Amino acid sequence: MSDTGTAMWLVGTVACVVANTFVVAADLGRARFVLANSAEVGLRPETLPYLAVLKGAGVIGLMVGLAGIPLLGLAASVGLVLFYLCAVGAHIRTSVFHNIVFPVFFLTLALSAAVYFTVSTP
Repeated sequence: MSDTGTAMWLVGTVACVVANTFVVAADLGRARFVLANSAEVGLRPETLPYLAVLKGAGVIGLMVGLAGIPLLGLAASVGLVLFYLCAVGAHIRTSVFHNIVFPVFFLTLALSAAVYFTVSTP
């Protein structure tokens, strides 16, 4: 892949780190929008810290991958892809479509990270 293509996926990976860091803080802080979204798809507020831990582990894995252990970054990105596939599935299962763009956006960022670590891993 060209350097430009790899740089594009790197930008998506960094955006994934930033976006997930924000949402981990929102989960842990029980932000109003997080509580509203989780209630709409049938998640109890008590689950938020566990979801934050999963996303936080993904963020840490991505950062370690960017710091020089790309296989860990790849594993973290795959974990985030699976997480957000489940989130999209929860929105579809509960017919909550008015804000499905958010888990789809996070899924897209996680896919960007997965592509980056796939093309940049020797």
